[in-house]
Amino acid sequence: MLASRYAISAALIAAALTIGVTIQNYFSLAIPGSVIGMLVLFAAMASGLIQPQWVQPSAHFIIRYMIVLFVPVSVGLMQHFELLVANAIPILASAVGGSFIVLVSLSWLLDRVLRRES
Repeated sequence: MLASRYAISAALIAAALTIGVTIQNYFSLAIPGSVIGMLVLFAAMASGLIQPQWVQPSAHFIIRYMIVLFVPVSVGLMQHFELLVANAIPILASAVGGSFIVLVSLSWLLDRVLRRES
């Protein structure tokens, strides 16, 4: 019973990923297929087509061991450390600037929403 729950949840996640990649390839979109697949899965869960409990076993497993997935990325960053150091100022400027833009945008939006409610 437990193995079938994991198999069903993994199949649902894989199906959403496959649909997302297919949509990306068909329409030649710049958005990654995995992101489109997440949106497809979210839409299916939000509409009630897929119950969150159906996806939970494999999603919980993936999230639990997610740190292992960052090891190759970290190794790749260390292999290109000189490139990171050479571009440190643009990288930091874009990170700080992007965070500032998000902070200002959200505070402005929240202010407008709260004013409308009162």
